[in-house]
Amino acid sequence: MRNAQRGFTMIELVVAMTVIGILVAVAIPSYNSYTLKSHRTDAIRSLTSLRQALERCYSQNFTYVNAVTTPCPAAPGTAVLSANNYYSITYPTLAATSYSLLATAIGIQTKDGACATFTIDSTGKQASTGTGTTQTCWGSN
Repeated sequence: MRNAQRGFTMIELVVAMTVIGILVAVAIPSYNSYTLKSHRTDAIRSLTSLRQALERCYSQNFTYVNAVTTPCPAAPGTAVLSANNYYSITYPTLAATSYSLLATAIGIQTKDGACATFTIDSTGKQASTGTGTTQTCWGSN
């Protein structure tokens, strides 16, 4: 009577490892790209929140800069981190009647070459820098 051996042959193991390697080689870059795109919402949400605070300040004080009666959310030259710390938010322009906000990628988010920075001003004009279009970065497209 012949002994039946159970298990896998070396060839079967090598083929299985090759298939797993190919799947991993495709999946990891795709996942990294997806997470970088999803982190862009951190910049958009933070800019929108700061913009609303500045507009609220203007409606109460008729100025975007700090007022004695109602402090505004920023002073010229200040920088804050976005809600999830993927972007640094600065105020390149902050005057009595106008402002602009700039979100610059920091940390791991700097690998997102498509949307490196986001800007928005007091008129609502949106812009971005990188290889992507403004519509793609801001989610309009």
